[in-house]
Amino acid sequence: MRWNMMEKAWEKTGGIGLEAGIYDVRQYGALGDGAAKDTEAIQRAIDICHREGGGIVRLFSGTYLSGGLYLKSGVYLEIGPLAVLKASGDISDYGKDTHHNRYRNEKALDQCFLFAEDAENIGIFGNGIIDGNAGSFPNEGSLARPMLIRFLRCRQVRLENICLKDAASWTTAFLDSAFIWVRGVLIENSRLYNGDGLDFDGCSHVFVSDCRIRGTDDNLCLQSSGKEYPMEDIHITGCEFTSVCAGVRIGLKSVGDIRNVVISGCTFHDVWREGIKIECTEGGSISNILIQGMVMRNVTRPVWMILNNRFEPDGLGSSLELSEMPAIGVMEHIMVSDLIITDSDEMRKEHLRFGNDVMGSPRFGGIRLDAESSHPIRDVMMSHVLYTAVGGVKKHEIPENYPSVIDRLKDRVSVSSENYYPDWSRAVFLDCRNVDGLVLDHWVLRRLYADERDGVIIENCQVIKKEIKEWQPHRKNEKI
Repeated sequence: MRWNMMEKAWEKTGGIGLEAGIYDVRQYGALGDGAAKDTEAIQRAIDICHREGGGIVRLFSGTYLSGGLYLKSGVYLEIGPLAVLKASGDISDYGKDTHHNRYRNEKALDQCFLFAEDAENIGIFGNGIIDGNAGSFPNEGSLARPMLIRFLRCRQVRLENICLKDAASWTTAFLDSAFIWVRGVLIENSRLYNGDGLDFDGCSHVFVSDCRIRGTDDNLCLQSSGKEYPMEDIHITGCEFTSVCAGVRIGLKSVGDIRNVVISGCTFHDVWREGIKIECTEGGSISNILIQGMVMRNVTRPVWMILNNRFEPDGLGSSLELSEMPAIGVMEHIMVSDLIITDSDEMRKEHLRFGNDVMGSPRFGGIRLDAESSHPIRDVMMSHVLYTAVGGVKKHEIPENYPSVIDRLKDRVSVSSENYYPDWSRAVFLDCRNVDGLVLDHWVLRRLYADERDGVIIENCQVIKKEIKEWQPHRKNEKI
């Protein structure tokens, strides 16, 4: 990508030199000493680059401390291999004109470090580091914590070969945008709550590859906040996920459509809640999802799917009439194949987030599919699954009554099986309810330790094929 930009700059200037079209922020007053704020100098370089038709704004070696920056069409921000772009620790250095976080009750995350709106042909690259300075937030007297990157209604976006670390909240939010390439990105976001990695909402034509993401929340999210911008034609391959929460999350925000998604050839290691979580919960549809070639080690709930109407779309307020709850949407045409899941003795522990927030435990494990009985998930194929679960749970450790999924248009008050509840599993490997058109083909299951629960529960499903072989525990004499 960088060489192509250089070639264009060369052609544009008639071959004057490769430095044409390169805007060195030091020429505009940036010091890069890690102490002085370089916000104005960097923004000046971006503005001039944009005004002159585009090019590369370059940060050479050094640490460039900055407040909020606004990326513009035609501008590629290059963070050199020895350069750090570091977010200011003062929340007053960030504008309040950077759209907002689309989750209710999270106004504290509205501001951001790098923002672009209605921009085309923009990007960030360069083998350097963008540091969100998470340890400085929240500021005294303010709970606000800026996101690292937010792009709104942008097209032709590239985020390549860069390290994004210590965001004060989410790392990225791509909103209502199209034609996005994210390649070779390292994300380390483990300092604070809301430590998401890559979040896409209402985006199309998205290509994510060769990324490594670690965080305290969802590593990668695909969401739909409205019907105008469907989330579609998404390609995720060759990535590595580690999280104290979830790896890949499709939903929870699902007002519109999420469709045509391919996730292939990824690894998940030490994910304390869900590996891949699919939630259609706000009246939209999730369909045509292919998940293939996943390897998971120490993932509490490898695959989780739920179809319900638990959440009201944002903007309706907190006091809602019954009619304002959306009808249950549609989840259909999902294929999961070639899945290797392996628990180690690590999974006998209870895993916590920041010392007191329980994320996972042995009784919480297993694959789960669930829906309200009159609105089943449709057409799910799961084939070639090798699953070694830790086991080791006694019946008295889990409650007797397992709640069903409730249609909240009919029942607003009863306890329901939902997106975060119950926090236990009836089955060791698979608990599947209310699926029409279910294929379970070539499953081989083992338990590390004896477990008093059923291995597999299939309830109120239209089963097309079921081929499951469960072997004896590896450690037959181990007491539970």
